[in-house]
Amino acid sequence: MSDSSTTNFTNPSTFILLGIPGLKRAHMWISIPFCTMYIIAILGNFTILFVVKREPSLHGPMYYFLCMLAITDLVLSTSILPKTLSIFWFNSREIDFSACLTQMYFIHCFLVVESGIFMAMAFDRYVAICNPLRHSTTLTNPVVVKIGLAVLLRGGMLIFPYLFLARQWPYCRTNIIPHTHCEHMAVVKLACADTRISNYYGLFVLFCVKGLDVIFIVVSYIQILRSIFSLPTKDARLKTFGTCGSHLCAIFTFYISSLFSSLTHRYGYNVALHFHVLMANVYLLVPPMLNPIIYGVRTKQIRDRMRHLVTHKGT
Repeated sequence: MSDSSTTNFTNPSTFILLGIPGLKRAHMWISIPFCTMYIIAILGNFTILFVVKREPSLHGPMYYFLCMLAITDLVLSTSILPKTLSIFWFNSREIDFSACLTQMYFIHCFLVVESGIFMAMAFDRYVAICNPLRHSTTLTNPVVVKIGLAVLLRGGMLIFPYLFLARQWPYCRTNIIPHTHCEHMAVVKLACADTRISNYYGLFVLFCVKGLDVIFIVVSYIQILRSIFSLPTKDARLKTFGTCGSHLCAIFTFYISSLFSSLTHRYGYNVALHFHVLMANVYLLVPPMLNPIIYGVRTKQIRDRMRHLVTHKGT
């Protein structure tokens, strides 16, 4: 009797997503924190967009980049959660081959976009603190738009080979993906061909692209810290550094979870599969949930505007 999971085929019409292997009985319980994080991410990021749009005083480079980050987080979380919850709640495991590759493209494209936005935000903080007199002339609205488009184009072009290569591989082993979504390496491992080029290219994107972003951010903050420590008073130093606090918190949340998830997926051979899958989901859900909280709590201008809008509506 033939088994659908071992049928010989080149391009399957559908893939089967298992969810979290070994934790099927706990899917319903796991869906509760996942759904909660998704709701917080949606409400938080839409709130950031609404507040910035409504308040002309927030129409500046820092907040435009924050809006780009909010949109990116909305795309990232929405790329995986609806399908993941349908697996948990309705056992809807099938996903069309093209839909799977599209999901994979959006996830990895916007992860690169998010890294680029963090780099752009670091540049904004560098100019604002190290060259404050040139900030308004350097980061004009057209320049901010061009940076945003460049970051989006970079993400789209760098991740396109993922899509191209994944479409070329023959899938003659199985069409079952032990994951909640179409993660790049999870799909590549199903191919019955030499996929080292995909592995190497994935490492190139991780270390050379995101690595260069991190180096640029570190160099920017070294210059920022030098400027901060040259200020005459402690209050001035704390106030200036406070404008970078939320950005640094968001950076640590994103890059630490990114590095941990990517390396454990490639080299964590002794790590349980369900742990890989859980970490991959946490990596994609926690930053979109935390970013609006971090910026809403730590950024005084946004906090004040939100309070003003709430009290104004109340009166």
